[in-house]
Amino acid sequence: MTQDEAQDEARSAVIAAIALIAPEIGESDLDASARLRQDLELDSLDFLRLVETIAVQTGVDIPESDYPEIATVAGLIGYVASHS
Repeated sequence: MTQDEAQDEARSAVIAAIALIAPEIGESDLDASARLRQDLELDSLDFLRLVETIAVQTGVDIPESDYPEIATVAGLIGYVASHS
């Protein structure tokens, strides 16, 4: 799989997971620089559910120590792409 394909798959998985956790967030709100907790207003429980959903859908487990890396939509997509 090429890096572009991994990025596309990761982007699709992240968008689907966010839609599942916070259906009120439209895809147009998912700017790459959008911060998950602040800009998208995911509370702690939603954030943890998002991490769990990503793990189930992609097989990518994200340890708590890596949470700073996934603070934005782009960070989460990049993390999933590089660890899948």
